[in-house]
Amino acid sequence: MKMKVVTLENKAAGEIELSDSIFGLAVRKDLLHRMVEWQRAKARSGCHKTKGISEISGTTKKPHKQKGTGSARAGSLRAPQMRGGATIFGPVVRSHEVGMPKKVRALALKIALSSKKADGTLFVLDSDEVKMPKTKAIADAFKKIGWDAPLIIGGQELNEGFAKAARNIKFVDVLPQQGANVYDILRHKQLVLTKDAVKHLEERLK
Repeated sequence: MKMKVVTLENKAAGEIELSDSIFGLAVRKDLLHRMVEWQRAKARSGCHKTKGISEISGTTKKPHKQKGTGSARAGSLRAPQMRGGATIFGPVVRSHEVGMPKKVRALALKIALSSKKADGTLFVLDSDEVKMPKTKAIADAFKKIGWDAPLIIGGQELNEGFAKAARNIKFVDVLPQQGANVYDILRHKQLVLTKDAVKHLEERLK
């Protein structure tokens, strides 16, 4: 399929051929959901922790004798029923990551790209080279084109001036092609790929 290419000045810069096997797939919400859940689980720090009885500071002395007090038997002031005692079966430091086959991850990325194409929110940018790498100039260019919350994916290496200027704009993210992921693609209103990004993504996903 053919796609129009634009410049940051909102001028036409020819056309580019997009692969149907990457940008023309049917949208599968179940797979996109599965992929986003996987990404968010992997991003969790898993540092939640409560203290077990062996980690509570306190005496190991038996609080009172076993029988004859009229109170319930007790072996430790660090027990869970005591004030300031341990937590039983509480959370521990762990990884929340789960397995996901490489082929499924690749397919989910293809479907995310296809969903943006189907929605009409996919754009191809001629280049991320800018004459004046200033935040205001780039923000004005985005406004003129109609991009209010774009994810911009560049080639193997980003143009440093463009990336630094664009990252100061609210709701705008800039990533190199190797950082393209389903979660970021879906959470932005527009997806903007440079011609280099298209080339690398097609090589990577074929």
